[in-house]
Amino acid sequence: METAMETRFGEILSRAQETGRAVGAFTCYDLLGFEAVVRAAESYRAPVIILVSPSSFGAQGGGRLVRAFRAAAKASSVEVLVQLDHAGDERLIERAADCGVEAVMADGSKLPFAENLAFARSVVRSMRPRGVGVEAELGRVEGHEDEAGETLSGATTEPGDAEEFVKQSGVDCLAVAVGNVHGHYSGTPELDWGRLEEVRARISASLSLHGASGLPEADLERAVSLGVAKFNVNTELRMAYFR
Repeated sequence: METAMETRFGEILSRAQETGRAVGAFTCYDLLGFEAVVRAAESYRAPVIILVSPSSFGAQGGGRLVRAFRAAAKASSVEVLVQLDHAGDERLIERAADCGVEAVMADGSKLPFAENLAFARSVVRSMRPRGVGVEAELGRVEGHEDEAGETLSGATTEPGDAEEFVKQSGVDCLAVAVGNVHGHYSGTPELDWGRLEEVRARISASLSLHGASGLPEADLERAVSLGVAKFNVNTELRMAYFR
């Protein structure tokens, strides 16, 4: 699938990958969380992605929350990009784009491959002319983004499917399932490094790893060395917030 333009989302992730780094993406529910994340990013002089969950955006005042994040992002001394996370409704995605998000995650991971692909293609087709980046998920990263219970890993990403999916959809970023989960890990995390390496070798889009909370630092470093350009973090932030 031809892409008309590179989005800012795609540029930030490509730049990170080229320099052997990854961008942290953190779920924020209010300006207090936003401020904590952005201050940390500024202390490292690193770009950062602020994630907005679909439940937060769909709630009353969700549009104002996104607009507040976007306004505050412009006042930061580092690049701050706001992304709607794990959205399975195109109308919600369109509304988020109207409110100023610069990236969305078109989450069709619960759908059969063909339907997931069709959903991702449709979102790319509507978002790309607006300069909004698109992430999708292939395989199934189990657990819930807004909950912190223990979770077992789900269906893993098949490298051949990933190659076809990215070529046909034109997404900027692909979230992979290689033993990672949302929430707390049930037991010691065991990522499938060979699978991750093969996926990276086959696709042109950036890779993201959801469920980074609870992964050992050595695993995070190894994932970056294998080409992961984005990590999603929620559980550790929520734990710190409630403490």
